[in-house]
Amino acid sequence: MPKLKQVFICQNCGADAPKWQGQCAACGEWNTLAAEVSAANPRQQSSAQLKRIDASTSLAAEAVAESARLTTGSAELDRVLGGGLVPGSVSLIGGDPGIGKSTLMLQAAAALNASGAVLYATGEESLKQVALRGRRLGLEAATARLLAETCVEEIVGAASSLGAHVLIVDSIQTMYSERVEAAPGAVSQLRECTAELVRFAKASGTAVLLVGHVTKEGQIAGPRVLEHMVDTVLYFESDTGSRYRVLRSVKNRFGAANEIGVFAMVEQGLREVTNPSAIFLSRHVEPVPGSVITVMREGTRSLLIEVQVLADLSLGQNPRRVAVGIDANRLTMLLAVAHRHGGLQLQGQDVFANVVGGVRLAETAGDLAIVMAARSSLNDSPISNSLVAFGELGLAGEIRPVPFGEERLREAAKHGFKSAVVPEANVPKRPPEGMTVRGVIRLSQALDIF
Repeated sequence: MPKLKQVFICQNCGADAPKWQGQCAACGEWNTLAAEVSAANPRQQSSAQLKRIDASTSLAAEAVAESARLTTGSAELDRVLGGGLVPGSVSLIGGDPGIGKSTLMLQAAAALNASGAVLYATGEESLKQVALRGRRLGLEAATARLLAETCVEEIVGAASSLGAHVLIVDSIQTMYSERVEAAPGAVSQLRECTAELVRFAKASGTAVLLVGHVTKEGQIAGPRVLEHMVDTVLYFESDTGSRYRVLRSVKNRFGAANEIGVFAMVEQGLREVTNPSAIFLSRHVEPVPGSVITVMREGTRSLLIEVQVLADLSLGQNPRRVAVGIDANRLTMLLAVAHRHGGLQLQGQDVFANVVGGVRLAETAGDLAIVMAARSSLNDSPISNSLVAFGELGLAGEIRPVPFGEERLREAAKHGFKSAVVPEANVPKRPPEGMTVRGVIRLSQALDIF
């Protein structure tokens, strides 16, 4: 029998310590060490194990033998996954409570069952609760198999017996392994359960979908090693009170990272939004000061968003700089460049910047639009609502090109925009039909246009 010993595992980072201490030496968090029992059974390699047969294969042979992806029934989910589920892959989906993770997985299970056996294992709900949710979603005729179980060995055995080509586990924090002496949700249980499911997926070719809880900081609960073990990590995002959900790919070994899919939560479940720009873009009837449209790139998709800036006379000694959806430090830097190279006198002005629709503008392509909106608000001069602008602003006042300029212009032309102000290097040889594209090199050139 292996000798049992007690170790203390950090519930934040997964590091172990031989004895309890108040602070984890690895991550610096306090009161996160919990006692767990492990088996001290070091493996010794025998001569027979050292003389194994070479089971390797060539890359060319595996590339030819690549199997087709499995469609989930949702074009938005397939887009985020990189074209569909890859057989033998493991995907981890996280998000706030009630955001729609289980709803999306149940809808995917009903659609995937058309091409093979699907097993939906739930550790949080009874079979009756899952069936009631399926009835509300209109999936009462679905033939996907349900299993209420929390032992990962039992789930793997049931999936093997069924010959399932897709296994859905909701959620990984409720699972436990018989080989680990710890409560479900502990770091050691999360690691062992995930490792067991990864081994099963790679050996059998079954695609595994894991639902994960998130902490109050918005990260998937448990050590970050879970995200390294799986092939794909997806996060559900939503503003409070909004019915729209954004599914973002944070890691994807089989597709583009930072790809997004947009869904709307309705009474019958999640419905995909095929034209997300219509959500984030609110076209005013008449042009208004401080509003400029820009084109943001998310993965392989171009999105039109409205950037709003309000400059108002400050009543305090220190003018305020408030940014929503924009990095506050970058906003301060852009305003300094606008003052130095564009002549914008914002010293005594409170400046409020916002991205309409709750989306976050994380790339530098919106720099030009932010400065143009600030000037429009300061001078109370509206900019045409049929114009788009994008470009990165340098500290020397130069307008730098951004990637995928032509794709951004095509997306703007598709939504009826007639003119664009872009970096000179992003001006295409053949502009989209019906659109006038003006290239600029310096910030002063862009501001002189209006």
